[in-house]
Amino acid sequence: MELIYYIISLASAFSFFIFMLLNKKVQSKNLPPSPLWLPILGHLYLLKHPLHRTLHHLSQTYGPVYFLWFGSRPALVVSNPSMAEECFTKNDIIFANRPHVIVGKYLSYDYTTVGSSNYGDLWKNLRRVATVELLSPTRLNMFFDIRQEEVKNLVKNLFSESKLGFTRVEMKSRCSELPFNIIMRMVTGKRYFGNEVEERIEEEAKRFRELIREMLEASVSSNPGDFLPIFGWFDFQNIEKRMSTLMSKVDTFMEELIEERRHKCHNLDQDVGNMSKTMVDAMLSLQDSDPQYYSDKIIKGMILTMLTGGSDTSSTTIEWAMSLLLNNQEVLKKATSEIDICISQGRLVEESDLHNLPYIQAIVNETLRLFPAGPLLIPHENSEACTVGGYDVPRGTMLFVNAWSIQRDPRVWDEPTCFKPERFCDGGGEGELGYKFLPFGMGRRRCPGVVLANKVVGLALATLIQCFEWERVSVELVDMSEGTGITMPKAIPLEAMCKAREGMMHVLTQI
Repeated sequence: MELIYYIISLASAFSFFIFMLLNKKVQSKNLPPSPLWLPILGHLYLLKHPLHRTLHHLSQTYGPVYFLWFGSRPALVVSNPSMAEECFTKNDIIFANRPHVIVGKYLSYDYTTVGSSNYGDLWKNLRRVATVELLSPTRLNMFFDIRQEEVKNLVKNLFSESKLGFTRVEMKSRCSELPFNIIMRMVTGKRYFGNEVEERIEEEAKRFRELIREMLEASVSSNPGDFLPIFGWFDFQNIEKRMSTLMSKVDTFMEELIEERRHKCHNLDQDVGNMSKTMVDAMLSLQDSDPQYYSDKIIKGMILTMLTGGSDTSSTTIEWAMSLLLNNQEVLKKATSEIDICISQGRLVEESDLHNLPYIQAIVNETLRLFPAGPLLIPHENSEACTVGGYDVPRGTMLFVNAWSIQRDPRVWDEPTCFKPERFCDGGGEGELGYKFLPFGMGRRRCPGVVLANKVVGLALATLIQCFEWERVSVELVDMSEGTGITMPKAIPLEAMCKAREGMMHVLTQI
């Protein structure tokens, strides 16, 4: 026991020595403002959940760009549009890397996914595959029926419960199952949730849902070894062992999905290159032409990125949007009126109608402004020293862009905490807002799934508004507290009173 204490003490002293060397090395530079730091810990002692609010409060004291030490790792926090623009224009390539942390090593196939890999040939090719092969307008149009069908299943389920009058419904699971089914069917051709799902698939879905839950928990859990070298020298609290075990299960599941598609291709006696039914088929086609580069590992990483990145963010946005509408009935009435004017009550709203429903898109944008699914975006890291806002930023500095703070800045937005979709009407779309509205990031590493996310969220929201009347479960406003998690979920899952609209009864009975 004494030997262990001796080793820990020695390691702590060595860590402190290394930290002091690093600090001394950058001290002579013109660094951004910074709070008081502590030996070894740096500024870790200041960090509390939710992190985006903590960093926002620090920006009120230290300005729109400031410097932190996360243990021995330097970090830059940016909290206004001009600083964000500088990072994603002048320094876009420099900040195109991702910080290497243990989560990326184990849950992103050793940093080989499009979201976790550093800027370079691998990332460029993965990005090309994502944008051209998987998420291009042509590819997304192929899956139009899937999105429409899943939204119909959602309203059909709600109608069965609420056709006789206002019924209390739980919305969180419905909001999460919709985009997950859409993504899952687009990627693998399988539907995981719904009354008609067969028992075998239902068991498989439960297994995968548990894996996703474990992955999300692991992603938000802090690993001291990422920031304090002493904990990286041994497996503190068995974190690496647990992540390795989890990834082994996830990898087995991904392998089964690929093999199932591969087997179906062979059974149909068709060339994989001519298959275009799922995204896995598209990846297998690429593998057929270049098996060394498009390995199963690369395909599994792409599938995992699509499933985890494309479903949770959309479901969270739909739940926040419905919560905001329940608390702002005048906005809900205006949205209902727009749909009734543009869409005849003899049919359901379709994806092709969305461009004629600007107020619905304004509601989506305003939701993303107030409750972005990635409040701090995904962290970046610079590959070489640079300057931001006139300050020196050492190489290897983690970059956090506080989109939540920027999108609620009173110097940028009128009544920033109010829900006002009108601010996005009349030329206030995403493209015209520049760096004051960045829920999907900016620059080279901007989220490639923007179009798909807008289609899913817009169609779901428009259909829910068109088909049902919505009320709160009590006179009290819906609680808008933020929970913990990468995608900033609601602290209290949404419940609402729902009733089928009289004018839509004949449509709903025929679904």
